[in-house]
Amino acid sequence: MSELPYDPDAGPAPSATHLVLIPSFNPGPAVFDTVRAARAAWAPVWVVVDGSTDGSAEGLADWARADPRLHLIVLPRNRGKGAAVLAGLDAASAAGFTHALTMDSDGQHPADRIAEFMECSRRRPEAMILGNPVFASDAPQLRVQGRKVSNAWARLETFGAGIGDSLYGFRVYPIEALRAVMRGQRWMRRFDFDPEAVVRLSWAGVPAVNLPAPVRYLRPDEGGVSHFRYLRDNTLLSWMHLRLVLGFLARIPLLLGRRLVRSSRR
Repeated sequence: MSELPYDPDAGPAPSATHLVLIPSFNPGPAVFDTVRAARAAWAPVWVVVDGSTDGSAEGLADWARADPRLHLIVLPRNRGKGAAVLAGLDAASAAGFTHALTMDSDGQHPADRIAEFMECSRRRPEAMILGNPVFASDAPQLRVQGRKVSNAWARLETFGAGIGDSLYGFRVYPIEALRAVMRGQRWMRRFDFDPEAVVRLSWAGVPAVNLPAPVRYLRPDEGGVSHFRYLRDNTLLSWMHLRLVLGFLARIPLLLGRRLVRSSRR
């Protein structure tokens, strides 16, 4: 790309603690709109290209060379969303950042809510700030209804710790807490990342704050790209929830004690 579609010095001053982290795998041209919107709302923005073969890495590299507030990490092969996020978290931690807002690269997540979520995280640095999706009338009902099953399991596995939605990936994480959870086991590297992250962080004592955020499901003619595969990914989620239920059973005394403490404080 010969020139940037925005002024790299425009927008908010760069934060030394909070960054936007965008894992990206073959999103097509949508990633450029996503990055443009994220950069207009926040700085810095980091993109982790997870082995993409659609040419997006080359275009983003041109942008990053011209914009010091856009940082690019390119992984040589596709390793999954969770693995891409972890690579970004490791690099962000080494650079001194404390919190990361994750959002998808395909245009589903609302960049205009970034500042609101970051401000909430600044006020509640110990918490994870979770997007609670607001669906438009044209959202695929199979996806809308199907996530209710995963959310019910997450509420069970955390003893009702306050997770509004377990699958929506627009959220702010405390970096060190999430790195510790991910480094402690081998899972959470692919589509199972988002729901397992909130359950395990809840087990680790990280409170959840839920904020509404719209979600878009773009049609193919609008540039929408989905890598979700119903059989493969639902099998992965079923295995994940089996692991989490077993972990929940082992943690019942701890989770029950926390719930009693919260109730007494109220």
